[in-house]
Amino acid sequence: MKIYNTVTRNKEPLTTLEEGRVKIYACGPTVYNYIHIGNARPICVFDVLRRYLEYRGYAVTFVQNFTDIDDKIIAKANEEGVTSDEIAQRYIDEYKTDAAGLGVRDANHHPTATEVIPEIIEIVSGLIAKSAAYEIEGTVYFRSKAFAGYGKLSGQPLEELEAGARVDLSEAKEDALDFVLWKAAKPGEPSWSSPWGEGRPGWHIECTAMVTKYLGEQIDIHCGGQDLTFPHHENEVAQSESYTGKQYVRYWMHNGYINVDNRKMSKSVGNFFTVRDVSEKFGYEPIKFMMLQAHYRSPINYSYEVLEQCKAALDRLYTSRENIDDAMQNPVDDDGSEAEFLAKVAARRDQFVAAMDDDLNTADGLAALFEAARDANTYFSQPRTVVAVQAAADLFDEICAVLGILYNRGAKGSLEDEIQQLIDRRQQARKEKDFATADKIRDELAAQGIRLEDTSAGVKWHRD
Repeated sequence: MKIYNTVTRNKEPLTTLEEGRVKIYACGPTVYNYIHIGNARPICVFDVLRRYLEYRGYAVTFVQNFTDIDDKIIAKANEEGVTSDEIAQRYIDEYKTDAAGLGVRDANHHPTATEVIPEIIEIVSGLIAKSAAYEIEGTVYFRSKAFAGYGKLSGQPLEELEAGARVDLSEAKEDALDFVLWKAAKPGEPSWSSPWGEGRPGWHIECTAMVTKYLGEQIDIHCGGQDLTFPHHENEVAQSESYTGKQYVRYWMHNGYINVDNRKMSKSVGNFFTVRDVSEKFGYEPIKFMMLQAHYRSPINYSYEVLEQCKAALDRLYTSRENIDDAMQNPVDDDGSEAEFLAKVAARRDQFVAAMDDDLNTADGLAALFEAARDANTYFSQPRTVVAVQAAADLFDEICAVLGILYNRGAKGSLEDEIQQLIDRRQQARKEKDFATADKIRDELAAQGIRLEDTSAGVKWHRD
């Protein structure tokens, strides 16, 4: 497998610190509100990365954090008259609801910033001891220029970073590029005791502490949105490598932005959508599909039309998978006639693996799945052997399990039972020559997007 590494700007063969094992850290949300569709992209994409590596035989340890102490969380708590802990826990719970709806698996570890305060204090103390950090009036800053490689991840020369730096006049730091590791407490804010007085961690340091605690001083892959490359991930590299003297991350993976109707998503222009709101209109799975239909590094344009297209595409896949189940109900004897089809199944599997090995190209991976679906739809237009049907089912289920889609098959049982009951009632009405009732039932199903097809093997139904 090859992965595009942000730090080198090249696709590189994946080699891991330990043979057969992959350590992955993904930046999670700051929990002060529901996640928006921009947050959902890395959550979905890097869940697929984990699934694919496991599919390829790696043992994966996957860590994703929650930032549970932050200016926005404190502001929300003050606005509602509750504690920061209450706000953070509320939206951690809401995140878990949305992630489950998107078919995203729990990480092996979901640490919070407040859980790793002791580790943060230890690392900050170590950086001060190395003269990589300094304290002024209870706030500790990292000396960015003391790290020789500062700017290597974002690929920006130091002079450009300096020109773009913003200096808060209330800060007395040595240099505009220096950033906060530990923030002195303000009245009324949550705080923790430290060697520098009461305070709380800066944003960047929490990830270094979590990586070190749960994965060690060096990891294989660090993931996140493109917007985190600078300053967040740049600062992570600087503080981590200054502390350990070792390479922090082997591969940096960053997903592209999401635009809304071809405009950058922003609350100020009113085109800001939470996953929860979108799911109430379209369901969660079309959102997941949208995230995978383009390469993860490419921008995505979100619109209602795109979601409708994703929903229709998923319906075609569900229908194809149901056709495979139907074929299993009426097989023919094994006569060795399926060799050509089995070769095609194997070729589609190879096509999928080749796509995913090429920097997690889920767009081409989905193309392999749709071509496999087309192959199956054509081949099973007449009864076939159990061997052929099982091979098609196995391929379909393998690919869908890696991509994390079609996860509602089991949950649709009650709905499918209702549809089948209506079909049975229609068939009975036709037998009794009650064509008015039969037509009424057909129209009722059509209004739900269900199309009936009368075949020699009985009535089949499809979603339009």
